[in-house]
Amino acid sequence: MTLNFNDPSEQQRWYAVDDGVMGGVSQSGFSVIEGEGRFHGEVSLENGGGFASVRREPNGFEPTLADALGIALTVRGDGRTYQLRLKSSSLGDASAYRVKFTPAQDSWETLHFPWSAFEAVRRGTMLSDAPEVMPSEIHQLGFLIADRTAGPFCLQVSAINVVLDK
Repeated sequence: MTLNFNDPSEQQRWYAVDDGVMGGVSQSGFSVIEGEGRFHGEVSLENGGGFASVRREPNGFEPTLADALGIALTVRGDGRTYQLRLKSSSLGDASAYRVKFTPAQDSWETLHFPWSAFEAVRRGTMLSDAPEVMPSEIHQLGFLIADRTAGPFCLQVSAINVVLDK
């Protein structure tokens, strides 16, 4: 399965959740431009802020995430560290599973993340007693930047793949 960005309507499935929920002023969005998705915006450390994120429901993945061994991203970065985040009904509302990655700046690369690579967090704090990722319970996926660095960012994504074998 590949979620690619050839359909411009894919942009409508993504929505931003930035640090404005706690008084910050960071801003982000997700655009589909020329066959790639772009998570972009500006992180601000003002007013106790410092993160920006976008999310979408995992509908449109065939086969579904329930059948997968993990997720692979084909991405190009800007030198900053990002997180792939998964919301699951196994965790509370303010919690998620995350994996951090710093993609290459000068070329596209495909990064593979088995479910075991994800760690459970709540507002940036590790949850040591959380259950392992149950793919069938994932109801949202997204990207987050929270690298304590103010300034513009842009993560380019050409594909999000469900990994079915090793």
